[in-house]
Amino acid sequence: MATTTSDYYEVLGVERSASAEDIQRAYRKLARTYHPDVNSDPGAEDLFKRVNEANEVLSDAGLRARYDKFSPQFGDDWRKVPEDFEPGASGAPFGSGAGPGVYFSGGGADFEDLLGGLFGGGSGFFGGRPTGPVPGPDVEAEIELPVEDAYAGGRRSLTMRTATGVRTIEVNIPAGVVDGQRIRLAGQGGDGYGDDAPRGDLYLFVRLAPHPRYRVHGRDVTVELPVMPWEATLGATATVETPGGRVDVKVPAGSSSGRRLRLRGRGLPNPRGSAGDLYAEVKIVAPQRLTADQRAAWEALAATYATPGESAA
Repeated sequence: MATTTSDYYEVLGVERSASAEDIQRAYRKLARTYHPDVNSDPGAEDLFKRVNEANEVLSDAGLRARYDKFSPQFGDDWRKVPEDFEPGASGAPFGSGAGPGVYFSGGGADFEDLLGGLFGGGSGFFGGRPTGPVPGPDVEAEIELPVEDAYAGGRRSLTMRTATGVRTIEVNIPAGVVDGQRIRLAGQGGDGYGDDAPRGDLYLFVRLAPHPRYRVHGRDVTVELPVMPWEATLGATATVETPGGRVDVKVPAGSSSGRRLRLRGRGLPNPRGSAGDLYAEVKIVAPQRLTADQRAAWEALAATYATPGESAA
C-alpha cells in the first residue's frame, strides 16, 4: 500500500471497479496489519486512520458515488463540491449562491477568515463577506468508548461548544464500532453564516478505552480464562466473560497456560459482514489456600511424577 497517496482506492490497494466484497477483504487485511495494537511502527497509526477513512467512504454507496464523480477533478476537495456541479464544467464550483455541498475543515480558525481565504472576496461577496447563507464548517472530535459500549452500541449525549453557545447532541453509536472508525453526524457541526444557513457535519473518531479484561485487535477480542491445574490437566467446561455476556467454553485436557481457545463470532459485531472472534487465553492459577488433607493429596500426586530412584522433594 502506498504511504503518501490520497486516492482511497490506492490506499486499500484495489481497482476503482472493485466490488463491495473486494473492498471489505482489502480493508480487513490492512486493518489487521496496521492496527497500533499489533504494529509498533511509528507510522502505523496514521496508515490505520487512512485505511479506515478510505473504507468509510468506499463502503458507503452514496459517498463512493460522490467520490468517484468529483475526486478525479478536485482531489481531496471532493467533499466541497456542490451536488449539482458537473465535473469538467468551466469555472470553480464555489461562488455566489454556494450550496450545501460546500464544506470547511473544523478547527480553531476564525470562520470569516476561512471564508475570506476560500472565496477571496470574489463573485457573490462584498468586502470578503458572503451575501447569502453559507453552510457551517465540518468539525472533528474524538469519542472514547468502553469495549462494552462499542459492542452493544446505544445512545450517548455529547456537549459541543460553538460560537453561539453550548448545545447537547444525542449520538447513536452503532453496535460494533472499532477503534479508529469515523461516525458522521450530518448537520451537527459548526454553525453556518447568515439566516437559515445549515450547519456543517460533525465527524467523531472512535477510540476504545483501555480495558482491565479485554484486549481488542480490530474486531477480535482476547480475554484471559483462569483455570485450576486439574481443569487444565483433565479438561473442563469453564465460564468466560465476553462483551456480550458470559459464555461456557470447553477446555481441552492437557491445556497449558497461553493456549488460545477460539469462540467464533463472539468478538465485536460487524453490521456489514462477519463478526470478530473471541479468544479465551488459558491461564492456569494455583489454589491459594490448602487444607492439610489437600496439601497431602498434592504431595502424593507430586510423588507419582518423581523420577524413579529420586525423592519427590
